[in-house]
Amino acid sequence: MTTPNSSGSGRVPSDQTDVQQPSIEKTPEHALASRFPNVKVSDVAPKRNHVTSDLLHAGAALVFGILVILVAVYLHGLTTGVEDDAHSASQAFDWLVDLPSSLLQQLIVISIVVGVLIQLVLNREWLQSACSVGALLIGFLVCWGVSELLSYHSSAMLINTLLSSGTRVGPSLLPDFYAAIAAFLTVAGPRDTRSSVKWSWNILLAGAVIFIMTSWSSLPGVLVAICIGRMVGLSIRFGVGTKNSGAWGYQIVQALSSIGLHPAVLDRRPEASDHAPMLTDDLTDHSRLYDLTDESGVHYVVSVLDNQVQITGYFSQLWQLIRLNGVAVRHDRSAVSATHHHYSMLLGLRDIDLTCARPYGVCDYGESSIVVFEHRETIHAVDCRELDDTEALSLMNYLQRAHQRGFTHRQITADTIARSAIGDMVIAGWQNGDYASTTTNITLDKVQLLTLFSTMLGIERTVSLARRAWGESTLISLIPFVQKAAVPAATRQMEGWNKQIVEDLRTALSKLAPEEVAESMEQVTLTRFNARSFFGLVLLVIAVYVMLTQMRPDEMIRAVKQANLWWAFVVMLFGFLAWVGSAMALGAFMDRDRRRPFGLLCSQIAAGFTAVSMPAGIGPAFVNLQYLRKSGYRNTTATAIMSAVLAVQGVITVVLLLLIGIFTGRNTLSGMIPTNTLIIAIAVVALAISVIMAIPSVRRKIANKYLPLVKSYARSLLETLTQPRKLLGSVAGSLILNLSTGFGFWAALMAFGFNMNPIETTFIFLLANTLGSAVPTPGGLGAVEAALSVAFSAVGVPAALALSATLLYRVVFYWLRIPLGALAMKWLDKHNLI
Repeated sequence: MTTPNSSGSGRVPSDQTDVQQPSIEKTPEHALASRFPNVKVSDVAPKRNHVTSDLLHAGAALVFGILVILVAVYLHGLTTGVEDDAHSASQAFDWLVDLPSSLLQQLIVISIVVGVLIQLVLNREWLQSACSVGALLIGFLVCWGVSELLSYHSSAMLINTLLSSGTRVGPSLLPDFYAAIAAFLTVAGPRDTRSSVKWSWNILLAGAVIFIMTSWSSLPGVLVAICIGRMVGLSIRFGVGTKNSGAWGYQIVQALSSIGLHPAVLDRRPEASDHAPMLTDDLTDHSRLYDLTDESGVHYVVSVLDNQVQITGYFSQLWQLIRLNGVAVRHDRSAVSATHHHYSMLLGLRDIDLTCARPYGVCDYGESSIVVFEHRETIHAVDCRELDDTEALSLMNYLQRAHQRGFTHRQITADTIARSAIGDMVIAGWQNGDYASTTTNITLDKVQLLTLFSTMLGIERTVSLARRAWGESTLISLIPFVQKAAVPAATRQMEGWNKQIVEDLRTALSKLAPEEVAESMEQVTLTRFNARSFFGLVLLVIAVYVMLTQMRPDEMIRAVKQANLWWAFVVMLFGFLAWVGSAMALGAFMDRDRRRPFGLLCSQIAAGFTAVSMPAGIGPAFVNLQYLRKSGYRNTTATAIMSAVLAVQGVITVVLLLLIGIFTGRNTLSGMIPTNTLIIAIAVVALAISVIMAIPSVRRKIANKYLPLVKSYARSLLETLTQPRKLLGSVAGSLILNLSTGFGFWAALMAFGFNMNPIETTFIFLLANTLGSAVPTPGGLGAVEAALSVAFSAVGVPAALALSATLLYRVVFYWLRIPLGALAMKWLDKHNLI
């Protein structure tokens, strides 16, 4: 029998199947002791918990407050519009204007503070009452300080946005009572457990709506003040700690009686010095363990998990959910959800005859969830370094059996390897696992076990055992997933681990596959975030900032509108010819039977889509490499063809610059790169190479690992470039590409009525565009615009006209290519060409 405060499930002993389970009500500890006079309980008083989520929420409040200030400054019209709508709505309630705002504010403050304090005092929450009042006062002080700071160290626009009829410049710029009351209510307790706090928040928010409608407070001011109060309150709550409202002592005894247990002795186990999870309750994180003896003398282990500590595990799960791409991750928000799922996992594993911790039952009490384990079947830790082949094979077969029934572990580390009392090998710690699992999760489990054994037992021995347990085809399918992101942090921190293990394991598995298969298997992207993506995001943000703040989208639109329509069409025509030229440059090196003209053209159009996230030149190279791989070329050959195309395009660009410079008399190239600078650059590069090669370990690594790859790549590149017919076709395509882009900018100048020699225009364009594209922003964004504008202004083109022509050119050759590239990418993906 259960009540709203508790629930239970478990197997009741056969001699008590007809006994009705007692009704459970959440009762104070001292009152329960008299109900169970014959039960000996040894427990420690609950401590106040410093909940990590309080700090995270405080940080979120700070970020939100900063965002409100930024929106108030840079999107002033948005906040003003919202306030105007609120003021317009208030006209339907004319009586609001007649309200004495200061009196209403005082009534709200008094009613909230008195109501909450009365409930805290009646519940004898003396510390909570004192801390709440302290948070109230600190909220006032912090809000005054922030107001003073904003008043004298911020822009006039922000100050005007925050001002209202109830505030003024100085310490009262922000409505301080919102900050004070928000801090007070935050420390007073969660709204879901204290009715007075719940209703007080509703009163505060309703009052805020009224004050905004009557212009007594500004919307940004109210939001910033509440964020300040929340930040203060959460910080104080974390520092003081939150009272544990879970099950303790006789409350646990009462909960256990709901699943057919009649305790005689309940003894709390001391916590490990490092707070590490124990195998006794299947490695449940942050649990409290008790030894239980019932009236019949049977021994059990009781594992208690509290909501306040489970929240740490929940945030860890959320981070994994955000970080990993295409991998299912559990996110158990409450202790009840976590323990009930864990209980189901263990029952499912035992149902398929896998040895694991044996659960007796599960029950809930207050904010705690309790799992009871039978003591007669215990498992013990094992040192992975001492495993013999039979034991390692047994563990691989154990995991394979679980996978065959859809169970995955998702966190296999050395701590999870154990042995039962009768000697069976066991993988423990299934709390974060799941059933009905996807193929990706099953694969990652195997990769985790392989990397663990590779670290402990050696790669050659591990692969040999895995071939016997799982078969070669399974191991080959693991190759794309063997990467650092798949390895748990605990394994990476072990003695004997190094980054080379992952690469060596992937190499060993690749030897099992045919060469064509191994080369065609691309690494799966498991993580959404890494250093490269973060750096690219930063560059993109900077580029967008430059475009929005310095070049202005309205100028771009005005430039397009002012351009001659027919010449703008000519710019687009040259843009299409540039695609044709780049397709010819790539297709020339491909075999005739693998050359698909429309597919080649789409691959070059798709490169425009990659310019959103990749630096200039990197996007086309990436698309070309993928297209060649999907067209049936091995990695080495595909890389050689792609490199040959880049080499030809680079040589043609340099030759065009030299030839045009010689025949037109332009010395711009030599003027922009002084001889002294060129000599110094060469000297620096030579010095860096010499220093690196002087280090023996680096020199050996380069000679043994990278030099053979370079030689193989160089041979393939040389073979590709020494085919005259193909080379001639690629040269022709590269010429069309370079001339089309140069003539495209000439047409952009003509669209604004400026007539310039097209050959000289091509020379200056190629030079400026090359220099601008060297800046590693997506598509050279920002840098190319600046380089083209400055270069053409320097040769006599009016600055405003040079900027307009540059914007028109970039609209056609960059921005319009993004949606077209997305369509081309979709077509290529549909036809399995990328």
